[in-house]
Amino acid sequence: MRIRRELLEYLLDMARNFYPNEFGGFLRERDGVFEEVLIIPKGHFGKSSIFFDTYLLPHDDDIKGTVHSHPGAPLPSKADLNFFSKFGGVHLILGFPFEEWSIKAYRSDGSEEKIEILD
Repeated sequence: MRIRRELLEYLLDMARNFYPNEFGGFLRERDGVFEEVLIIPKGHFGKSSIFFDTYLLPHDDDIKGTVHSHPGAPLPSKADLNFFSKFGGVHLILGFPFEEWSIKAYRSDGSEEKIEILD
């Protein structure tokens, strides 16, 4: 997966601001690069999970991935893996302390994906 540094820094800042709660969003891709995030509308951002109404999501063909933070390690939970399988694409988990080295990307099947950060 390829992501703009500016977006990644914004996501890390969001994770820090929501901590100790999780936050989440959907990633918009242009020409094979993630460039924007849509924060989950009317989401409940808790300490160990996020709840939201999928009917509030916009129809947007450019949404190709998701992002959410974890107050601990960036490892997918069983709920994450279930979510990944339903939404497809690439899924970023931003782990505490929300630095570049504490980010992991996963495919829909839960396998790890390499992250390329573009300036």
